[in-house]
Amino acid sequence: MKILVAGGAGYIGSHTVKALLGEGFDVVIFDDFSTGKRDFVTGGAVIEGDLMDAAAVRKAFRTHDIGAVLHFASLIQVEESFRDPQRYYRHNLGTAMNLLEAMFEAGVRRFIFSSSAAVYGIPQRQPITEDHPVNPYNPYGVTKSMVERILQDYDRAYGLRFVSLRYFNAAGADPDGILGEMHDPETHLIPNILLSLLGKKPVLGIFGTDFPTPDGTAVRDYIHVTDLAAAHVLALRSLLGDKPSEFINLGTNVGISVLEVIRAAERVTGKPVPYKILPRREGDVPVLLASREKAERVLGWTPRLSDIETILRTAWAWHRKSV
Repeated sequence: MKILVAGGAGYIGSHTVKALLGEGFDVVIFDDFSTGKRDFVTGGAVIEGDLMDAAAVRKAFRTHDIGAVLHFASLIQVEESFRDPQRYYRHNLGTAMNLLEAMFEAGVRRFIFSSSAAVYGIPQRQPITEDHPVNPYNPYGVTKSMVERILQDYDRAYGLRFVSLRYFNAAGADPDGILGEMHDPETHLIPNILLSLLGKKPVLGIFGTDFPTPDGTAVRDYIHVTDLAAAHVLALRSLLGDKPSEFINLGTNVGISVLEVIRAAERVTGKPVPYKILPRREGDVPVLLASREKAERVLGWTPRLSDIETILRTAWAWHRKSV
């Protein structure tokens, strides 16, 4: 039995492939390399293909004995989703539907979905638990919540078993130095800090200093990408053990402000971080914190590398070597 990893050459997908291979799983990566990196392939079979091509997806299941699917391949830029929602609905829903249809044709009923805290929208309470109302604010979050609803209906009607993992802020790099974070365009805070220090990006912009937080900047819950990958392995083992479908947050319940991240980056790198103040971005909320209780209880998952210094240290080591 093989594990199909859609988007396995992307940031989180590649780290998860590395973790799966380390645990002895036989992996098949399906990626069109539009955003994924060929250098991020650390093993397994590779199918270069477009998830929007339903025939190519079905062929992957005919060619390989797939037992479960991990789906990472989606468009993720929140601001772009406001500008071009059609692209997001077409791609994020279409790729998921093509995967699910090919799975059902092949008799595969185990699915792990890369979801997001964006499904919750503006938080009504902190930390956010999985029973928090789902009310996404932006089209990107809507696409994630729509796929989650599809998964629920397919569980009820067709016996699909799934785990939808709702990420908070993935960050950091592989401690072995093999993999890291590289998006184009890069919109995430930590790589933008480090790229600015390496002279690869302009001066860092801070979007808003008037939030109702202790220092006025937005507070987020950062999780090391290696901890995130470990959670996917545990979710897969749960499904292979015939456990029920679940929605599970992946975060730490530790909030760190933008300015606190900058100060930590200065400690780790030994360099001052210049920045400029910019207006708030549409849809930004003051605080996002995940309850990790369910992940610990259901998956037996505990973050081990998600303190901000380790996140920054691993990311800095990778960026200095690779960028």
